[in-house]
Amino acid sequence: MPLEFSAQSKQRIERVLSRYPNKQAALLPVLHIAQDEFGHLPDPVVELVAKTVDVSPAHVFGVVTFYTMFHRARHGRNELMVCTNISCMLRGGYEILHHIEQKLGVKAGQTTPDGAFTLVEEECLAACANAPMMICGQDYFLDLTPQKVDTILDDLRRRWREEQKMSGAQSTLHGVGPAPGAKV
Repeated sequence: MPLEFSAQSKQRIERVLSRYPNKQAALLPVLHIAQDEFGHLPDPVVELVAKTVDVSPAHVFGVVTFYTMFHRARHGRNELMVCTNISCMLRGGYEILHHIEQKLGVKAGQTTPDGAFTLVEEECLAACANAPMMICGQDYFLDLTPQKVDTILDDLRRRWREEQKMSGAQSTLHGVGPAPGAKV
């Protein structure tokens, strides 16, 4: 059976398409909708998006691999984007990144075994005056210190655990559930 968007996503896509002069122009918002629904953008999803906006899968692949906000592989529930560009670097951005790596037990570009976090090193997140900083979802965390990071990570993990309890131990939020044998 071929992959399809849910009815809700199809409605969202129709609304998006109505705002653009042609389907191809709606590629970025349709990719966001696809990633929201499927959690990441593997080949079958890339092909579905290509069909939806009438472009080649190669074109969609090029866009997906160009922008860092799109993910080809599963990501954790909380994506931590840590800035290491010049302002953040000069004010401890790499120290913050390494502190998070140590605290979570993963390197930049990896996801924790329980699916709670994916750590990403970013070039610039546009908050230079408050370096070092990171983004998780829609939240900006500014003027970071290792102590602030510990508090943030503890809070995010607590919220993730609450979501897990509410949805059952084998949650598939964004397609990611606990790893087999992971302690939730």
